[in-house]
Amino acid sequence: MTKPPSTLAEELREQVKDRRSYEGVIDRLNKASVDKHWEAYADIPWDDPDLRVDPADPRWTLPPTDRLGGTEWYRSQPVEVQARIGLWRVATAMKIGLQFENLLKRGLLTYAYKLPNGRPEFRYVYHETTEECHHGMMFQEFVNRTGMPIRGMPRALSAVAQLVPIIPRLNTELFFVFVLGGEDPIDYVQRKHLKDGHIRHPLEETILKIHIAEEARHISFARHYLKHHVPTMTRVRRTALGLFTPVILGVMARIMLSPPGPMVRHFKIPKDVIREAYKNEVARTELRDCVGKVRDLAAELGLINNVSKRIWYTFGIWDTPRVRRSATSR
Repeated sequence: MTKPPSTLAEELREQVKDRRSYEGVIDRLNKASVDKHWEAYADIPWDDPDLRVDPADPRWTLPPTDRLGGTEWYRSQPVEVQARIGLWRVATAMKIGLQFENLLKRGLLTYAYKLPNGRPEFRYVYHETTEECHHGMMFQEFVNRTGMPIRGMPRALSAVAQLVPIIPRLNTELFFVFVLGGEDPIDYVQRKHLKDGHIRHPLEETILKIHIAEEARHISFARHYLKHHVPTMTRVRRTALGLFTPVILGVMARIMLSPPGPMVRHFKIPKDVIREAYKNEVARTELRDCVGKVRDLAAELGLINNVSKRIWYTFGIWDTPRVRRSATSR
């Protein structure tokens, strides 16, 4: 007899075979959001002296294993400058995160607006929106406490991104690909940093642990929505979705992994240092790996063909998927 799943995460790896099993996943996600959730100003002791944000705190310095932190240029800087660079990068990631989640919330509410009565997705979307509101508040509070002029997304990209909230009106599946494109690379980076011991400041650690725990539910919902709905799409719509998917993932992954332009200019980081740190095989591998789970999902759903694969290659995010295309997507 097969041993039943022991955790929510294991349950959510099950294949969504029909409407009943799909709704079962949503019910479990809804229950998890009720049982375990956090509030930005209730569960983080912002005024605890141990959580104070000091830009000169050496705990913000990048470790030698970090791509920029391992360069000779970075190591030659005064410790205070090293700390400020590390903090600037953390704050930029949080600012981009809250900007992305702002777009996500607006898109989710657009999707929920048209849902019929009785649909379990409505309740889950409001749970997720509430959680994302708290993420945005804790990210912005962190940025405020750095005292740094953190901007976040490049202006041109931010302007284009304002179109995202209307995507659910046109193609809901494409919107949830965008959701994964923003959440999966962030989740990959945050988990890796925690696992590798790169996070040394308790405030950053607290924020990341909260974010990772709740984002696991958000990612699961998006994945299961796509698993349930993509197989029912027409061939033309599914082909179009397969072409847009690597574009979204390629852009979103680069936003998270590339050095912030304002940081480079503010600290006058030489171009050859940026090339050394961010344009090498290690950087290219990390770019491919951070979208690995979504790439596997795309393959499973039949969203990768010879044409779309070229786009994955063009954006530098192609690798052989670790899963086979499922029978339901054929």
